[in-house]
Amino acid sequence: MTDYDYIVVGGGSAGSALAARLSEDPQQRVLLLEAGGRGRHPWVNIPIGYGKTFYDARFNWKYTTEPDPNLNGRAMYWPRGRVMGGSSAINAMVYVRGHRRDFDEWGRVAPGWGWDEVEPVFRRMEDWQGPADSARGTGGPLCVSDMSHAMHPLTRAYIEAAGQAGLPQIPDYNAGRMTGASYYQITTRGGFRASAARAYLSPARGRANLQVITGALSTRILFEGRRATGVEFRRGGQTQTAHARREVILCGGAINTPQLLQLSGIGPGALLQSMGIDVVQDAPQVGRNLMDHLGVDLMFSSTRPSLNQVLRPLWGKALAGLQYVLTRKGPLSMSLNQGGGFVRLQDGDGPPDLQLYFSPLSYSRAPAGQRPLMSPDPFPAYRLGFNPCKPTSMGYLAIRSPDPTEAPEMHPNYLATERDCRIMIEGTKFIRHLAAQPALQSITHEELMPGPKMETDDDMLENARADGWTVFHQCGTTRMGQDPGQSVVDPRLRVHGVTGLRVADASIFPTIPSGNTNAPAIMVGEKAADIIREDARAGRQT
Repeated sequence: MTDYDYIVVGGGSAGSALAARLSEDPQQRVLLLEAGGRGRHPWVNIPIGYGKTFYDARFNWKYTTEPDPNLNGRAMYWPRGRVMGGSSAINAMVYVRGHRRDFDEWGRVAPGWGWDEVEPVFRRMEDWQGPADSARGTGGPLCVSDMSHAMHPLTRAYIEAAGQAGLPQIPDYNAGRMTGASYYQITTRGGFRASAARAYLSPARGRANLQVITGALSTRILFEGRRATGVEFRRGGQTQTAHARREVILCGGAINTPQLLQLSGIGPGALLQSMGIDVVQDAPQVGRNLMDHLGVDLMFSSTRPSLNQVLRPLWGKALAGLQYVLTRKGPLSMSLNQGGGFVRLQDGDGPPDLQLYFSPLSYSRAPAGQRPLMSPDPFPAYRLGFNPCKPTSMGYLAIRSPDPTEAPEMHPNYLATERDCRIMIEGTKFIRHLAAQPALQSITHEELMPGPKMETDDDMLENARADGWTVFHQCGTTRMGQDPGQSVVDPRLRVHGVTGLRVADASIFPTIPSGNTNAPAIMVGEKAADIIREDARAGRQT
């Protein structure tokens, strides 16, 4: 087939959900194009395998940003999933909806996207494997596991220390109160990673009206006049086309979606003309408003064994592997970010200021472009870190050439505002305050990184510039809103200025959520399916 009702570009977190939902109607032919493979490799499906896929080009776009002057000229490595399931197939699996005020922010610029509208979608997509709560969904496609029973002893010491620092333990940060310390919930089922592809597409694979083509790099959106009519893509060295009777929906994520729009003539007019690309729609906001969470870790040596003593020696790896094969339990069935939580530094009940991360394991990162071994350190240690939840710094991305195989320029522009710098300092102080509590002090030998040399506010900010790291939450580059001058898509996800074309992925986020972005991205795919079906039934212009 070359003719379809809907063409979905990108089989990631949102695209998997969207394609599966649209194909529930047997009368609609749906094509899903994914540049990567099917993701059947064991390292994609074993939860802790993301340490192996982190630098593996078989599953990963392996992007590198431009040098950032606010990070002392450092380039940042940005892994992004190039595989069915997208980044949900290579991420740390932490499941966070976000704070209700995050979505009320969305609703103010995009009616229909407030908390009251998106909360039922979160419940519908969940299959919560934890204590029953009316705020949580069960029976949905996406399995969310409560791992509190399986945490490492060092992680339990972190939770105790958080209580000593004034952070109460929150059993379920996705139901009601968000601020406090928690064991992280992760997207796994039966010991396997529950990527969006496994959750949504695996059950839908037998549908005759759904075609999934992998290894298909989308190179251009096809137009007749100002209406999107199909997609050109490369597969196996050949250029092919597919035509959409109804709509093309881009789900490539915060980097690939604006890149494809610009390659197709939708973007900053002067940039496109300079590269010989015919301008379909002069849209200056395409690629702008790039948001991300920048994190800082402190590393501490431990007086008690950490996961380093399990996952570094060959005998430890063998035992962990055997435990996983026989029971689907143990360290291989979990995320390395076992504990965390959310902190509000100011008074009031608004969104948190910090997200916390605790890992009972330590390792060293390499500069962008270099492949580290990602091997645990040979001594017992743990990492305790944070990222500011609502950064105000924004970057941008732009294509370098008309060549779709060339990665775009990515300018993160981290720590560009005084507010972001101040909260990075306050967050570092809070981490040290937390580490000084008796429960952690009793298991800590010393702070290894950055160590006692970091004393003043200036030192803390310099440490963030020298050692801060992406938390892999890029979003916002085709922002949603009603004003075409300030956004790329309208509240019904239609690209301003053209017809037959929508975007449904993390690139449409008007503001960055207070937490991990995978759950909101899947929610966008679910809600996009609702919107598209509503518009089709009503005969609305798309």
